[in-house]
Amino acid sequence: MVHELKIPNAGESIQEVQIGQWLKAEGQWVERDENVVALETDKASMDLPAPVAGVLVKIVKRDGEPAAIGDTIALIDDSAGASESQPAATQAGPLPKPLIIMPAAQRLLREHGLQGREVEATGPDGRLLKEDVLRHIEQQPSNAPIAATHPAAAADTAAPQQPRSAPPIPAAQPPAAQPPAAQPPTEPAEAAATELPAASRQEEIVPMSLIRRRIAERLVRARQEAALLTTFTEVDMSAVIQLRAKHRDRFQEKYNIKLGFMSFFTKAVVESLKESPGLNAEIRGKDIVYRNFYDIGIAIGGGKGLVVPTLRNAERMSFAEIEQKIADLAARAKTNKIRPEELEGGTFTITNGGIYGSLLSTPIINPPQSGVLGLHTIQDRPVAVDGQVVIRPMMYLALTYDHRIVDGREAVTFVRRVAELIEEPSRMLLEV
Repeated sequence: MVHELKIPNAGESIQEVQIGQWLKAEGQWVERDENVVALETDKASMDLPAPVAGVLVKIVKRDGEPAAIGDTIALIDDSAGASESQPAATQAGPLPKPLIIMPAAQRLLREHGLQGREVEATGPDGRLLKEDVLRHIEQQPSNAPIAATHPAAAADTAAPQQPRSAPPIPAAQPPAAQPPAAQPPTEPAEAAATELPAASRQEEIVPMSLIRRRIAERLVRARQEAALLTTFTEVDMSAVIQLRAKHRDRFQEKYNIKLGFMSFFTKAVVESLKESPGLNAEIRGKDIVYRNFYDIGIAIGGGKGLVVPTLRNAERMSFAEIEQKIADLAARAKTNKIRPEELEGGTFTITNGGIYGSLLSTPIINPPQSGVLGLHTIQDRPVAVDGQVVIRPMMYLALTYDHRIVDGREAVTFVRRVAELIEEPSRMLLEV
């Protein structure tokens, strides 16, 4: 019996998904509840398991294609259980594994008249990548004529040409008919154009993922709807660095997680938001909604783009709980395993461009939030302390806020309060 693999309901606000990557090829056996395809929504990625065990007989929606909730994207035949399509463990010999060719690689194969099996595949799960094809082309003899491997060029040698404004490049002749040494001399510019590999000026067009489209929409919305303003300050990281160095080993031994900077900043942000409630609020219609809870969004670079999962009730979390949660979210973001509900909500966001080496930036708020704090790289700089110039590890902080709801005084008060708590972390424990 043939079963349909359909797009399930992925969330209340999600009406469309995008086929991210098929994990199985047509003709392969799949087990019940085995992940068959990775789906992308505008919030996160998710794997879709097989409803039954059987053979994946047909893929209806290919990589990158959109699909609506309820659409059939593949067919699985469970009646092949006693046939030659059973798993290899129950057969006399395993079936050959189908070659999975990535779209960019497929285009290069067509352009150069190659077959996928001629090229060594080095991608994950034996996938054939664009780089594999380029490497294969470069390894071919340098005297191989380009026209012989390019279908369009081959066609030009057999069809009459229309007059052009520039002289046409002479078509390469088969070596037996006209050796390279006997070819008429060409101008230097023409020779360079003839010798230039076609693969060196390729364009690759790929559909924008739903996550990237969602990011773009939200950033444009923030620019269009909010009155954005950014204020800066700097913070001396000496005290936090010394505290981490003193307790790092014991902390990791007890909680099985490293003590990072994000737990300190999350704690400092929560305490500062209590004194600057406008930055934890949002505009809803003609009303301002203030909150007495603190759901802190942590911007994380994922496999498909930036995602902002939320630490729910961060005010109730310990340093260890914050570090453990962030580590878990970061690991799952890299493999696109963040669940859609983990990206919803959030009352304030922290983004750390310092992990990429950014010295200073102006972050954009995540609507409908009214504030985002940007952290940056720690850099040893000369500063004046008690009348003396000393070298200290300094970090720039950047607070972008919605000026419709937060005025400059409140914004500066907030960012200075964060800096004070980081420079004297013991105040977070004493709540002073």
